[in-house]
Order: sequence, then C-alpha cells, then structure tokens
Amino acid sequence: MTRRIHTVSKISAVCLGLASFAPGLRAQSPARSAAKPPLEVVAPSWQSGTYWAQFDHKLLVDYGDLKHFQAADRKLGPPRPGQTRVVFMGDSITAGWRLHRSFPGKPYINRGISGQTSSQMLLRFRQDVIALRPRVVLILAGTNDLAENTGPIPLTQTEGNLASMAQLARANHIRAVLCAVLPSVHYWWHPQLKNPAARIVQLNRWIHAYARRHHEVYVNYYRAMADAAGGLPHRLSADGVHPSPAGYAVMAPLASAGIQKALRLAR
Repeated sequence: MTRRIHTVSKISAVCLGLASFAPGLRAQSPARSAAKPPLEVVAPSWQSGTYWAQFDHKLLVDYGDLKHFQAADRKLGPPRPGQTRVVFMGDSITAGWRLHRSFPGKPYINRGISGQTSSQMLLRFRQDVIALRPRVVLILAGTNDLAENTGPIPLTQTEGNLASMAQLARANHIRAVLCAVLPSVHYWWHPQLKNPAARIVQLNRWIHAYARRHHEVYVNYYRAMADAAGGLPHRLSADGVHPSPAGYAVMAPLASAGIQKALRLAR
C-alpha cells in the first residue's frame, strides 16, 4: 500500500519591462526587495525513504503504472475456446493473493498493483481487463483512496471510479463482481489519518447499493472478516490491512461464489 505524491516547487516573481506599460511606476515603487529563497515542500516523515521516492517517480512518468503488466498482457493473449477467464483487479491485497493456491487449476489472472487507488485502476482497466477478454472481473478497490495514497480523494470520486469500471465491463460483455473493502482501523503507513473504519463502512454501503441497483454481484468480504471495532483481526492479518493466508482462506470461497453467480447471470 502506498501514498500521495509530494512535489518541490520553486516560486520566483520577475517583472520585466513593467515600466513600459505603466509610465512612472518605477519611480513610485519601493526599492526591489531581496530575492525570496525557494519554497520547499518537505514530505512528512511517513513519506520518506526509497519506496516513496520510487512511488512518486512512477506517478510522474506512468501514473497508472501501465507498464507493470504490459508484457504479461501481450504474452497472455486471448482466452482459449471454452476457457472461462476471470481477472482479479485491485491493489496490494489482490497482488498478494496467490490465486493458484486458492483456485487450483482455474484460469484466473491477478492484476493487482501495490499501492494503487481506484483512479489508477480505472486508467489501466482497458489494458489489464478489457483487452484480456475475461468473462468476469472482480474489482476490489478503495482502501488506498481512503489512505490518501495519491492525495485526498472524496468518497464521491472513489464511487465514480468504481461505477466507471463496472460500466466499462458491462459495455464489453464482462460481468463485474464488486467487492467490499476489507476492514481496517489503522493505515500504518499514514499514521496521521484518523480511524478509517466508519468511512470504509460508508463506502461499502454505496458499493452494495450500486450493485443491487445495476444487478451486479456483490461480495461482502467485510462482513466475514471485520471484528467488533471494524478492524481486521490478527488471526486474519499480520498488519491489520493485508490478509494473511488465513485471511485469504476466508476470502476465497466468497470470491468463488461471486464468480459462479456472475457466470450464471452472464448466460
């Protein structure tokens, strides 16, 4: 999981030939003040280190990280006749999921990238989902939006990104399975943020309502994994955000049931 970009900007004000546009202005103006030092925006301590420097560079040169799966997508090619291809779209929670262990023998494709927000996933949705021609796509996104990995993101923007991905899937005859954001009470890489539990619940309510309204499948990981405080318990996660093998063991049958329901609806 990751964070928002920081930039360093230099501000200088130089007015050349202003007197030619306003006669007499030079005589009326005070003496030129000393040049101001560069304005430097320093990232907070939680954003320091090599990981964040690489993350920021990637945002600048390839915001959606389209290069991440480009070669793999080309190598994969279209599905074989009769093959039921499924793509898992997400962030590090998806990236860390060993699909071959949870779904042995299934042609399921992992397209999770650590740290990504829903805006970044939307940007690469055509390349990493539509172009692969799956029957079903599972979309798990939103926790990094709440963690402000690419800056503050209002819930309405996250909701719009999720809706856009679902709409793109429908337009290309792909059934979308919309997944609830996993519970958490603390984003350890951004300790200044307040407890995100209430916003996660709010976002999940919207996802569920959207799925019902548009006849999409909804997979409720949250209900199966949340503790009484709205967090991810240690028995399912080592850090309170990313599932452990035990956590993925809870998620796998829920995902499988969602995929089967989506395939029935696709007939």
